[in-house]
Amino acid sequence: MANNRVITMFYELKDANSGELLETNWDKEPISFVTGLGQILQKLEDDVVNLENNDEKTIKIEAKEGIGEYNNEAVQSLPKEQFAGIELVEGMELFGQGEDGSTARVIVKAIGDEEVMIDFNHPYAGKDLEFKVKIVENREADADEAASGVVAGAASCACGNGGGHHHGEEGGCCGGHGHHSDEDECCGGEHHGQNGGCCGKHKA
Repeated sequence: MANNRVITMFYELKDANSGELLETNWDKEPISFVTGLGQILQKLEDDVVNLENNDEKTIKIEAKEGIGEYNNEAVQSLPKEQFAGIELVEGMELFGQGEDGSTARVIVKAIGDEEVMIDFNHPYAGKDLEFKVKIVENREADADEAASGVVAGAASCACGNGGGHHHGEEGGCCGGHGHHSDEDECCGGEHHGQNGGCCGKHKA
C-alpha cells in the first residue's frame, strides 16, 4: 500500500494450537502503529490494514509466516562464570549486546554447576498464532507519523527488529520486540522478567 496508515486496535494473542493466552490489551488501552514500517508481523498488518473502525476479526498465522520455526541450534551452553553477579532462575530473560552491537535476548533453560544452557529462540518460535483484533481507528498517517513511526499521544507499537517481549496479561503488544514510548502498552519494549510484548514481532 502506497500510503502509511495509523491503525489503533485492541488485540488478543493466543497459541493457535493450545489456546494458551500469550498477550492481550483487551482490558487496557488500545495500541497504535504505523503501517509499512515493519512494526508488527507483516501477515497481521496485511490482514488489519483493510479493516474499518469497530471491525473485529480473528487472524491465524502459521509459524512459518509469523516468528518462524524453532531452531535447536540456537540453544547453547555457556560457562556459568559469564553470569557472575546475576541470580539465575530457570525461565528468566537476560539481555546483552550481540557481536554485531544489537541487543541480544536469551532465556535461561537450565542451570548446572559449571554451565548455563540458554535459548536464543524467540519465545513464540514454532508456534502457530491466533490474533483476535478490534479496530478502534484506521486513518492515513500524517507526515511526522510516517517519518518517525510514532503516533502522537498514543500507546505506540514500534516493534521492528529489536528489544524485549511481554508475557501473559501484563502490558503487552501483539507479541513483538522494538523500542517504544510507553512502558506498559507497546509493541515491544525491552523488559526483564515476565511483563511486556508486541504483535508477535519478537526478535533475539
